Amino acid sequence: MHSQLLIGSFIQSPELLQALETELDAQSYRIHTGVSEEAFSQWVSRNRHRIDCLILEPSAGLLALLESLQAKGIFLPALFWSDTASASEPSSQSFGNSQDVANAYHKAILNLPSVDLPKLEHYIHQAIEQFLKLPHNNGDENVELTSLEDTHHFLLSLQQQRLAEKLKERLGYLGVYYKRNPEGFLRNLSASERLQVLEKLRSDYRAIILRYFVQDDTLNAKIDDFVNSGFFADVSVSQIVEIHMELMESFSKQLKLEGRSEEILLDYRLTLIDVIAHLCEMYRRSIPRNM
Repeated sequence: MHSQLLIGSFIQSPELLQALETELDAQSYRIHTGVSEEAFSQWVSRNRHRIDCLILEPSAGLLALLESLQAKGIFLPALFWSDTASASEPSSQSFGNSQDVANAYHKAILNLPSVDLPKLEHYIHQAIEQFLKLPHNNGDENVELTSLEDTHHFLLSLQQQRLAEKLKERLGYLGVYYKRNPEGFLRNLSASERLQVLEKLRSDYRAIILRYFVQDDTLNAKIDDFVNSGFFADVSVSQIVEIHMELMESFSKQLKLEGRSEEILLDYRLTLIDVIAHLCEMYRRSIPRNM
């Protein structure tokens, strides 16, 4: 049974709504249609790591919606439906300027003219393919982190790269399973590269620990990013346990110096279980289906 692609649509056009039903096979696609900008934005936020493509129709509030997604670091393949015959430019009446749309989200957006609605499935796969080819710096050859804002955008671009890798993996389920590059495996890296990867994992895991029992809408994304990095580096469960124990030992020493109880650290076994469960699921899903 092939995995379904999850499509998030925010449209009002009866023509396009009908095309979603007639042109997309229900066995291959699952479609969510937003009823309001606020509700759709919330749905995208909750399903950011499951959505494969967005289909959006020009509206007065669309730029605000895209800017909101970008501010949350949510980057996804996207199609903009247009009632014009040309696929090169979005409707100027609705968008104002095509560059505004690109700046509001990312530069891999794809325009779907109404005349090409019968090719909707092709456009979806093309939008995904373009998204996967996005430069990590979103088209800028020289990225200089000269301010907090630059750093913020740089981190968003890194998240976009990780999401692209996850989409590559998921698309592999439609045919041949996705194969990771062994050159990126921890055991095949040089000593300095291995140390750099492990230090990044320790830093990311520490950030997860510090926010695990705090109301934080970005926590799930942090866990997914950490697990995704571990998966593509072929990090073992035992190495994750080692990172956890090292951090707990460090916290234990600090608590002793402050004269506080160490019992609170036992609660963070839930964090370890959570992360390991996610990582094991990634490894399980990477096994070819015919094995």
